[in-house]
Amino acid sequence: MYFLDTDTLTLAHAGHARISDQLRRVDPNEVAITVITRIEILQGRFAAVLKASHGEQLVRAHELLQRSDQLLRALEVIPVDAAAAEEFDRLRQNKKLKNIGRGDLLIASIALAHRAILVSRNVKDFRQIAGLQLENWAS
Repeated sequence: MYFLDTDTLTLAHAGHARISDQLRRVDPNEVAITVITRIEILQGRFAAVLKASHGEQLVRAHELLQRSDQLLRALEVIPVDAAAAEEFDRLRQNKKLKNIGRGDLLIASIALAHRAILVSRNVKDFRQIAGLQLENWAS
């Protein structure tokens, strides 16, 4: 199973060529996102609607929100379960991981709990997490 992180999903949605090629090579039933990615995508879209400074920008932001919502409904969303919560607690105890953001630790925790391959450009941070399978489809 492949879990796309927020940045990778955003690039895929924008039509990034390498990511699109890779997505064509894998079974669509083997691609999912975590609930954290869903939250991060929607938070960004909601913020854009609320911060729009004029009508045209507001309409564009709302259209992007709708397109993103459709995309998210088409993907399997993996929730936080007990196994992911245990992984999160374990990772938070590792002082070497203090500089990794909470959202990324949560995504990594879910990926570890499900033994999934995390697809991300953020290899610098995610490589620090022992046992995490990681691929970068953007480069």
